[in-house]
Amino acid sequence: MSRSALLVMDVQQGIVDYFVKDPAYVPRLREVIGAARAAGVAVIFVMTAFRADYPEVSRQNKVLAVMPRTGAFTEGHPSTRLHPALGARPDDIVVNKKRASAFMGSDLDVVLRSGGIDHLVLTGIATGGAVGATLQQAADLDFRLTVPADGCMDPDPEVHRVLVERLFPRFTEVTTTAEWGRR
Repeated sequence: MSRSALLVMDVQQGIVDYFVKDPAYVPRLREVIGAARAAGVAVIFVMTAFRADYPEVSRQNKVLAVMPRTGAFTEGHPSTRLHPALGARPDDIVVNKKRASAFMGSDLDVVLRSGGIDHLVLTGIATGGAVGATLQQAADLDFRLTVPADGCMDPDPEVHRVLVERLFPRFTEVTTTAEWGRR
């Protein structure tokens, strides 16, 4: 019997404040979270959170090396808090990651395997970052995958479009939050 988990990735205060322009995006995710809970689907929040002084950030990593070392996105910083409109609960599983993929530098695989989860529903910011990297790694780890296209967003709408229309269908079922929520 298949067991599913909804991953909500990088929908944290600092990222939403900086990237999200669609005011309906976070409320739409809250609805998906509610639908998942009602259906008995595990909800797992994945956040980017580094240690103080960023020892996990290599100068060879083109994306992370340019990040200002201001304390943002370090453990306990306000930028790492889950967006309050998501309706997270104190007993929700929260996984901290150190790279784009939700599996890198985290205990996500252990959490999933321990829970008997073999199907992942991927949502979050950004389609070309956390969602895409997690999708590729999860596919290699033999998880069954679903991506509600409007449950993901990218600062570049064209990147989002190309990924959900062209690349993601090779690995996953691409749907919408409304269609997935009706299942």
